[in-house]
Amino acid sequence: MVEDDPLVRRAVARSLSGAGFAVEVCSDAEEALRRLDAGQDVVDVVLTDVFMPGKTGLELLAEAQSRWPDVAFVLMTGRATVTAAVEAMRLGAYDYLVKPADAENTLIPTMRRAVAHKRLLERNRFLEGQLAAAQRAEGLVGDSAEMRQVSTLISAAAPADVTVLVLGESGTGKELVARAIHRQSRRSGHAFVDINCAALTESLLESELFGHVKGAFTGATSSRRGLFETASGGTLFLDEVGELAQTTQARLLRVLQEGAVRPVGASESKSVDVRIIAATNRDLSKEVEAGRFRQDLFYRLNVLTVEIPPLRERPEDIPGLVAHFVGKHAERLERPRPSVEPEVLELLSEHSWPGNVRELENVIERALVLCSTDRITTALLPKQLRQSGPRLSTPGGDGALVPLNDARDEFLRRYVARALSMASGNVAEAARLAGVDPSNFRRVIKRLESGESSDS
Repeated sequence: MVEDDPLVRRAVARSLSGAGFAVEVCSDAEEALRRLDAGQDVVDVVLTDVFMPGKTGLELLAEAQSRWPDVAFVLMTGRATVTAAVEAMRLGAYDYLVKPADAENTLIPTMRRAVAHKRLLERNRFLEGQLAAAQRAEGLVGDSAEMRQVSTLISAAAPADVTVLVLGESGTGKELVARAIHRQSRRSGHAFVDINCAALTESLLESELFGHVKGAFTGATSSRRGLFETASGGTLFLDEVGELAQTTQARLLRVLQEGAVRPVGASESKSVDVRIIAATNRDLSKEVEAGRFRQDLFYRLNVLTVEIPPLRERPEDIPGLVAHFVGKHAERLERPRPSVEPEVLELLSEHSWPGNVRELENVIERALVLCSTDRITTALLPKQLRQSGPRLSTPGGDGALVPLNDARDEFLRRYVARALSMASGNVAEAARLAGVDPSNFRRVIKRLESGESSDS
């Protein structure tokens, strides 16, 4: 409580203490800022007078809001004006009271609501932290512009409850995106059910999706609920939806249109409330043009699209992913977390990763299994990674070769940098490690620093 009038200060503090609040009193704004800055006690609410010597309550609010945004502010004054009240709310005050405020009917209920408001903010922040941790735990790691865009789309798609189509190469994490959307949606308290549409035959897939009644086909000795019914109220994730047969596409379209599913062999449909998230590594628009995928189903699925870029297009995410996977698998293997040598990150960042994030995780898991020291070195990487060296394609990733001299210079730069690193910057020692005369080694360094080409 911040109040310059000692009589009011004592009376209000006594009322609040009697109601169960722990109250600290300050005579001016500067003292309040010092108390807040000391951080000795957790402050839920600041109850402050508006007109005081020195800084006013509004000035205290403005300064404190930028430094302690979760602290609720309740302002009180004996000279109430509409302008002051509007300004207080604009600055972020929780409430505005006129002195003298009735303790039982106004002051104490307002303070209790303000504390509850503070607790709600803390709870929201805790849940947001849990959500972020859950996303990282499932591999949604990356701070590149591309992954920030993916996160933005997930946040936009989750509460909208529309059908989402997730596109991306194999191993990019399409199911992780689907699970993130489900977790952030109003359906998060219900089931997330997934199925790989490419893993089953057409008849088995229809039985899995739509269910069947007893005697519907040979071997159907009892009725069975399909995944649409199992996921009712929640989310059904159709992975590799581009592999669906035409007849199954037609049945899926009908479910999306009618919100009802008819089990195989049944004569009546059952209503279902399911959100569909579909994923594919195919270009469905080209599949539609080729007549292999229904155009009407494509438009039903493609309400909102989330496209995950391949790992080769976002190498800046590799260090973060490596750190994530090292921590994840070190914990699983119950061993200390090793450090990762810079040369390892360099090689990993140069690789084209045809298997994307899944391939990277496998490489890190393998390295941890083989690691017997406190460091992951290049010797623990697969042979093809250690021998791949720098990529010889253009930065645009179109597969075109760079000129031979440029490739040679790039190799020399990396070689010289590695030798100098191993020799702690000593040129003579680096030359010895490289097996060349120190004067020749210095000439190579000078040429590379000057930017001269290999054919100069």
